[in-house]
Amino acid sequence: MKVLVVDDSVFSQKTTIQTLKSIYPDAVYETANDGVEGIQVFATFLPDLVFMDLLMPKMSGQEAIGKLLEKYPTAKIVVLSADVQLAVRDEVLSAGALAFINKPINVAKLKEIELLIEG
Repeated sequence: MKVLVVDDSVFSQKTTIQTLKSIYPDAVYETANDGVEGIQVFATFLPDLVFMDLLMPKMSGQEAIGKLLEKYPTAKIVVLSADVQLAVRDEVLSAGALAFINKPINVAKLKEIELLIEG
């Protein structure tokens, strides 16, 4: 399994990967620092799963999700954000994200969406 973590915070990238490794220890992980870089990395890495922050410089997560799903309609994207507005959650889920996890990520939250990820 290949996993891409797109977040402008290096700390969040590291904590997300550390948490994911407890469930997916054999996965290969790659990171990107914003939506633009996330799209570029996706094109070469072709991950099975993407964890996407929303509030980032250059290109927001919402915009990156739209562009990724336009080009790669089967991409599996999980939003990982501190934005707790219900309208934002509904917007990204309507755009095609599999799930929305409030930061900080933890194993319990991952287990809640595991079936969506693997399904």
